[in-house]
Amino acid sequence: MTPGELAMLIRAVIEEAAEAGLLPLSVDQVPAEITIERPKSPEHGDYATNIAMRLARPTGWPPRQVAGVVADALAKRSGISSVDVAGPGFINIRIEAAAAGRLAAQIVRQADRYGRTQALAGQKINVEFISANPTGPLHLGHTRWAAVGDAIAAVLDAAGAEVVREFYVNDRGIQMQRFGESLAAVAHGQPPPADGYHGGYVVDLAAEIVALDPSLLELSGEEAAEAFREIGYQRQLQQQRVVLDLFGTHFDAWVSERELHESGGVKQALKTLKKQSHVFRRDGATWLRTTDFGDDKDRVLVKADGELTYFASDCAYYLDKRRRGFDVAIYLLGADHHGYVNRLKAVAACAGDDPDRNIEVLI
Repeated sequence: MTPGELAMLIRAVIEEAAEAGLLPLSVDQVPAEITIERPKSPEHGDYATNIAMRLARPTGWPPRQVAGVVADALAKRSGISSVDVAGPGFINIRIEAAAAGRLAAQIVRQADRYGRTQALAGQKINVEFISANPTGPLHLGHTRWAAVGDAIAAVLDAAGAEVVREFYVNDRGIQMQRFGESLAAVAHGQPPPADGYHGGYVVDLAAEIVALDPSLLELSGEEAAEAFREIGYQRQLQQQRVVLDLFGTHFDAWVSERELHESGGVKQALKTLKKQSHVFRRDGATWLRTTDFGDDKDRVLVKADGELTYFASDCAYYLDKRRRGFDVAIYLLGADHHGYVNRLKAVAACAGDDPDRNIEVLI
């Protein structure tokens, strides 16, 4: 017996008790979701539920009295070994060994099909996670995102959804410029810029690039920075792919921020947002009125000097996911990105989508 099956059995027991007048409760007052947990100590049983405490208010009874009625009825059901009431009203449940054996046999028999449903059939879901800058090695935090993101995608896939695991490559902007400048400086025997990259891997990567093409040392200034940036970017991205393969996390799609700009995706996104009437001009800049949908402040899309902001890329990336046919876009972000939750949900709303249905931002 699985926790889900046990939850359905408990709900059925409570409904029957309500209909029989054993509990002063109407059937529509029985919670749709029954919480089932594993007790911290095996001595307390295989499973436990706090449903009696949740029913105390609608019944007007003390939780332990409610628990007694539920426990007595549950103990008579097939597959249940014993039931007892503990503490303020917890119901501890032991499952018959034979029932556990039947479950084990079912798992072995169904193999990879076990646990799969069609609950999300017909939904196309994009799960974006890790999305590290291609300017350095993956670190310990990325391994957490890799494991959690992959697990989320696997659960959604098992529920019948069409799932795409996606890695967003942040290969545009000031961080890429500093990356190239750092590699070029180190290759020429100079320290990286103060605001550049200083890890030991920068020294190793610069040496690899020079070994590949010694003529790069003849370049200087912006030309050198650009050349080292492009080769360093490709080698660093390839290293990330190899590491993720070794870790067992495989992506279906690698989306480049740079290509999003070059393909006209960002300009198209701005047109889409303007049609929804949430774009406005102020102080020479172009803004998105995200405060209409819960953001703490409005966001700049295009600076007064005409330069696109990183937020413009965020908008284009979300709209690109929707353009590719995804019903739901799930973002898994790092702990320092709490501010992105309302911001991205506001982008969805400004684009005319339902932020409670089309986007989910997890920290």
